[in-house]
Amino acid sequence: MGNGVREGQVDFKRQDVEPITPTHLPSEGNQEKKKVLNSLMSGALAGAVAKTAVAPLDRTKIMFQVSSKRFSAKEAYRLIYRTYLNEGFWSLWRGNSATMVRVIPYAAIQFCAHEEYKQLLGSYYGFQGKALTPFPRFIAGSLAGTTAAMLTYPLDMVRARMAVTPKEMYSNIVHVFIRISREEGLKTLYRGFTPTILGVIPYAGLSFFTYETLKKLHADHSGKLQPSPPERLLFGACAGLIGQSASYPLDVVRRRMQTAGVMGHTYSSILLTMQEIIREEGLIRGLYKGLSMNWVKGPIAVGISFTTFDLTQILLRKLQHSTNVER
Repeated sequence: MGNGVREGQVDFKRQDVEPITPTHLPSEGNQEKKKVLNSLMSGALAGAVAKTAVAPLDRTKIMFQVSSKRFSAKEAYRLIYRTYLNEGFWSLWRGNSATMVRVIPYAAIQFCAHEEYKQLLGSYYGFQGKALTPFPRFIAGSLAGTTAAMLTYPLDMVRARMAVTPKEMYSNIVHVFIRISREEGLKTLYRGFTPTILGVIPYAGLSFFTYETLKKLHADHSGKLQPSPPERLLFGACAGLIGQSASYPLDVVRRRMQTAGVMGHTYSSILLTMQEIIREEGLIRGLYKGLSMNWVKGPIAVGISFTTFDLTQILLRKLQHSTNVER
């Protein structure tokens, strides 16, 4: 018996037992970096595609917002057609280069921040790995929008100036920065910042809240984990409609304050700007000017944006997974 035991021990020692080493298993830190990078790339693409698609409508809306002209669908069409005849087809996208310079970092930061805030709030409220409840869902969207707006605001100011001025006034984005800094002071680059932040809180909060809520309701009722691309577009359109309608008056105030230097007005505060708009143009016609165009433009842009982000995220995850499997 003793020999048997000893032989068993010897045999065991002779076995070639190799430790399993997770050579190709990405570390937690690398996974987090990849997740952040994916969110940034997906967000940047989503913002660029969405804004380019609606650029002519966006420019037309801004031109009405900063003027005292009465808005109507017929007038908007006339303005677009007149711009096309006088300045050419591509002039309808004037200011879009400035929009891209602003919207690519803005959308990248906003979507990435939203993913991070969802994770943080999920940990805080005990919903890690699950869908957030309504209030944290709204807070995550608001914080994401606020973070992006704070970091990219001067670019939004420059884009608004380029949209409402003739091309002879500002030749490019750098020229706008130089002229504003020299003629109006660096502080001007942050004119309209307060109404922007006040407007982005309900806008981003309600947009992300609506989109995430509709996706959750869809999953609960259909049994499918992911909605189809057309369903994503529809959910995004609803999100854009609700978010932009809630924050629209502050958007008008923001544009007036941003373009005051070139439009011959002086607006010192949000309340005084609102009072002047209401006094000169009326409450609905002034503070909600161009809203009907936004009901066309906004849902399209937000729908494209959310859908592009989600589909790009899915594609990048699949590519990374296939790369890891091949290794």
